[in-house]
Amino acid sequence: MIRYFAGATGVLSMDFIAEIRRRHFISSESISSIALSLKLSRTTVRKHLKTIEEPVYQRKNRNFPKLGGFEAQLKQWLETDIRLPKKQRRTAQRLFEGLQTEGYRGAYDSVQRFVKLWKIEQKATPTAIQAFIPLIFPPGESCQFDWSEELVELGGARQKDQGGAFSPLLQP
Repeated sequence: MIRYFAGATGVLSMDFIAEIRRRHFISSESISSIALSLKLSRTTVRKHLKTIEEPVYQRKNRNFPKLGGFEAQLKQWLETDIRLPKKQRRTAQRLFEGLQTEGYRGAYDSVQRFVKLWKIEQKATPTAIQAFIPLIFPPGESCQFDWSEELVELGGARQKDQGGAFSPLLQP
């Protein structure tokens, strides 16, 4: 008997789905017997018989049902924390505990999801730290070259050339 690995997401692996499909389409095993032997529901077996690509779990709606009036307070705390050094910032758990002292009766996961989305939004907007300066100059305004010291032979005599790619050879 093959054991399936659903991992942290609860989604069946493609190897396991391939086993379901092999048993049904090649070995002509019934959906009921596959479901019984693999300890899955018949609905799950039917669904994966139609599966073409590897299934990926993604949460569709992200609601903050009980955050309500505490959303403004949470945003204010996050905006003040972003200015603090990283070690002094509050975690989502600490923010949740602070909201509870303010009277919040909702769940921790709503606060955690809100904090995660807020951080993603903050990274999406450019800041002074994330700004960059393009290194594009009009022709003739700037140039770059490497400095080096090379031994060269000129007119049968070995000489040292110190300079860059555009520098003339130095005479001894």
